[in-house]
Amino acid sequence: MVLNSVAGVGKTYLQNKAAVKAAKHEATMSTIQNNADWESIMADASAASWKDEYLVILLTSPVIAIMYGAMTDDPQLIERVQFGLQTLELLPDWFSYLLAVAVTASFGIRGADKLMNLRKK
Repeated sequence: MVLNSVAGVGKTYLQNKAAVKAAKHEATMSTIQNNADWESIMADASAASWKDEYLVILLTSPVIAIMYGAMTDDPQLIERVQFGLQTLELLPDWFSYLLAVAVTASFGIRGADKLMNLRKK
């Protein structure tokens, strides 16, 4: 009789442990599916949008200008680009954060909070 009680407790413990493990697995799978659904929705929404292309042009234009200045031997162009980039550092932090969030959201980059922490260092 004692042996049956101990066996019953052990069986219940193992069943509960299995149920917890199954619930954790189900929660993980649900999170993965929700993330995939969200990425699919965002990809569909941005299919006809020019904002990504605009941001790529905006972010690469200083590089293109510097390369052009170097190829045409125009140091003034390089200095103007340098001055423009230095001037951007004068923007208030809140504006820089909004810009970083907009760019990360546009390109679907996860971890915008990690990007913000890099900016603070």
